[in-house]
Amino acid sequence: MRNLDQHTITQEVIDRLVDTPDPRLKEVFSSLIRHLHDFARDVSLTEDEWARGIAFLTATGHKCDAKRQEFILLSDVLGLSMLTVAMNNAKPPQCTEATVFGPFFVDDAPHYDNGSDVANGAAGEPCEVSGTIRDPEGRAVAGAKIDVWQADAQGLYDVQRDELDRPQARGVLHADSEGRYHFHSVLAEAYPIPTDGPVGEFLAATGRHPWRPAHLHFRIEAPGYETLVTHVFREDDRWLDSDAVFGVRQSLIAPWVRRDDGSYSLRYDFVLNPETAPVSQAR
Repeated sequence: MRNLDQHTITQEVIDRLVDTPDPRLKEVFSSLIRHLHDFARDVSLTEDEWARGIAFLTATGHKCDAKRQEFILLSDVLGLSMLTVAMNNAKPPQCTEATVFGPFFVDDAPHYDNGSDVANGAAGEPCEVSGTIRDPEGRAVAGAKIDVWQADAQGLYDVQRDELDRPQARGVLHADSEGRYHFHSVLAEAYPIPTDGPVGEFLAATGRHPWRPAHLHFRIEAPGYETLVTHVFREDDRWLDSDAVFGVRQSLIAPWVRRDDGSYSLRYDFVLNPETAPVSQAR
């Protein structure tokens, strides 16, 4: 088709997808094209602005490496990560809620026995973490695999520290036969997300702060259950109501209790959703 204009080009581009063999791919890209074109028309996008947008996305890609995913960070601060999590993790109300994955998970974290110290030298005040993994009926999920990871007292994850030659404040444990888990780490502290890249520039340009409330990451897997990716947040944190990545849920807030010896303890019990469970009572 010749002589396309701003009103006719959108449908023409969508029509070019007619022979796409994957129907889901066709559906997604048709919608994406339609919304992108509508966005450009809605804001009367200039050529200079679109060039700056392409430069921003290019810089975001250049900031990504094996230890950092700037596109995940961008998705997080735009609320898209949490929106996707909310749409895809409807659960019965008694099950533990999911939240954002974050950009600092790594595969093949070191394995620890229950009761071990996963801090492995990370800076921070000592903290003991314990709890149970159960199903909605209260039955123990024996042997559940538990990935844990967190930032240190300076607000940095181990993968952000080039000087480290070993993982810190992250590890893999397994629940015991009664669904119990137990490990030592360091006190979770609030920290700013990385601002030395395009996402930081976006936050500065829009007058937003980069802070995340103190939290501990968990990924819990067990046969027959949906994998749970979530955080547990400190109840006294000042940033709970303005998390830079919109990840806080009331049900995920818990007290870190200060002990007489100056160390801390956290207890949190998780409830996994069976893979075949109905979701009609979802939140």
